[in-house]
Amino acid sequence: MDMAKLNPNASERAQKRSAEVSMRPTRATTAKPKAATAAKKAVVSDVPLGIPPAAGQGYVARKAEAASRDLVFGMPKPKLSEAELRRAPEDDYMNKEQLNFFKFILLETRSQILANASDTGEHLRDNEVTTDPADRATQEEEYTLELRTRDRERKLLKKVERSLKMIDEGTYGWCEESGEPIGIPRLLARPTATLSLEAQERRERMQKLYG
Repeated sequence: MDMAKLNPNASERAQKRSAEVSMRPTRATTAKPKAATAAKKAVVSDVPLGIPPAAGQGYVARKAEAASRDLVFGMPKPKLSEAELRRAPEDDYMNKEQLNFFKFILLETRSQILANASDTGEHLRDNEVTTDPADRATQEEEYTLELRTRDRERKLLKKVERSLKMIDEGTYGWCEESGEPIGIPRLLARPTATLSLEAQERRERMQKLYG
């Protein structure tokens, strides 16, 4: 006996259920929308209040670009100025911001020394030796002075590298002999200093006495 003929409504209900099941989304089709929704929420969460969600993507991109422009030598520019550093209380001595300030100065010094060394090498290669005795004497004197300057900078570069290592080790700004603070004014005048002023003067007196 044909049941569809006896109960046509039952057949129609079965067809509707079959169509509804076929229209349900599977897990594979819903995974991507969920991931996209999560990414969208992450973007919107970084956007300040008052900025339309539609502009959120552009805001985050511009924020990242501005942050990259503020990076110098792979680190952010110091937040402290020299005047603020001098006014800082003793409890702030060699805190994170102060260390970043001196690290930036040391990296800047290192960059300048390396640039000067490169310029000197190019200058010595490009200049031709003159045949005139007077000009040759002047040229040799200029070369000698320039090489002396580069030699002093090479010695300074070693001190700069040592100071950068001390920052990483957490010993920068403290006297190697006494363990006392070297002091902000002295470090501003000589960022590679490893001795306090008193210890430095004491060492110089000993060198004069004992040669």
